Amino acid sequence: MAALGVGPGSRVAVSLPASLEFAALLHAMPLLGSVLVPVNTRDSQFTPDADILVDAPIIAPEADLPARGAPADDDTWVVLHTSGTTAAPKPVALTYGNFRASAEAAAANLPLTPDDRWLCVMPLFHVGGLSILTRSAFAGSSVILHERFDADAVRESLESGEATVVSLVATMLRRLRAAGLSRAPGLRAALVGGGPVPRDLLDWGAEVGLPLRQTYGMTETCSQIATAGAGSGAARPLPGVELRIGDGGEILVRGPMVSAGALAEDGWLHSGDRGRIDGEGFLHVDGRIKDTIITGGENVAAAEVEEALVSHPAVADAAVVGRPDPEWGEAVTAFVVLEADADDASIVAHVRERLAGYKVPRAIVRVEELPRTASGKLLKGRLAG
Repeated sequence: MAALGVGPGSRVAVSLPASLEFAALLHAMPLLGSVLVPVNTRDSQFTPDADILVDAPIIAPEADLPARGAPADDDTWVVLHTSGTTAAPKPVALTYGNFRASAEAAAANLPLTPDDRWLCVMPLFHVGGLSILTRSAFAGSSVILHERFDADAVRESLESGEATVVSLVATMLRRLRAAGLSRAPGLRAALVGGGPVPRDLLDWGAEVGLPLRQTYGMTETCSQIATAGAGSGAARPLPGVELRIGDGGEILVRGPMVSAGALAEDGWLHSGDRGRIDGEGFLHVDGRIKDTIITGGENVAAAEVEEALVSHPAVADAAVVGRPDPEWGEAVTAFVVLEADADDASIVAHVRERLAGYKVPRAIVRVEELPRTASGKLLKGRLAG
């Protein structure tokens, strides 16, 4: 990289697949004083602000350079872009200190040893995947790096006992269930993020012995900042993470793992998520503030309706949005992916048994699949029109 003119302050965009070469570039950046800018390879419209683009393994003569000292905590290591679920993706600068603090907080909750092997099937252009590389490096443990999520390949790694830790999203769990995953003898933690996990998947995970632990985090916080115990939906903040509930129930965050550029004038990161902290200090996340539907003067949390929908045996996936309605202001509208035959009436009746009447969808739209980011988050902006 140095022979190609990369040095202190250079921004290096990388569009390589998840690979050893990608990991080498990540760890080369602090040695050069440069900044890595991972490119979302699934978004052809994304153009990174960078000095050089690496889209193939580098072949170049070696430059004779003195080794740099350890990076400072405030040195920018990576610029990641948010998922863009409710707005255009925005750049987030994360420092060496952010990643180190995140690794230390995560290790206090889930200590890693040199014998651990963390299975990474998340894209490295999102923080959920990239942080697996950084945390494992800080801990001196190993990573099993898959180029992409393949249910059969992941099932083999889990059933063989190869992986001891894995990070997944709910859609991946559903595909593993369909692929027939039956055991994971070497696994001691399966972290599940990217949004709520339906109860039927949590129950299935318990049946096959998956130690599922729901996590909450975001790009601006170097991934997870709160983690639930096995089978629980309430998460305890990691050491060093400060949480409080602001206006409108918004979750506010601060701590050494939070990007300084993401802080508001009051010194807190405003997450855009609604939640509450109970008397024992556990965080309960109710979903995105923008995912609240106001219908007939009543507030409806889309996540609550989605959970009721996917508990129907025929519904494989669901998204709920509010669509303009002349009578109700917004009408609760459900987009569903079916894995078995079911009529709309049975789906509506199923939800009505579980929720108040005003929360029941007024329209059911059947789709082949739901629009999601590479990290599994719903792109509801494409449905709300």
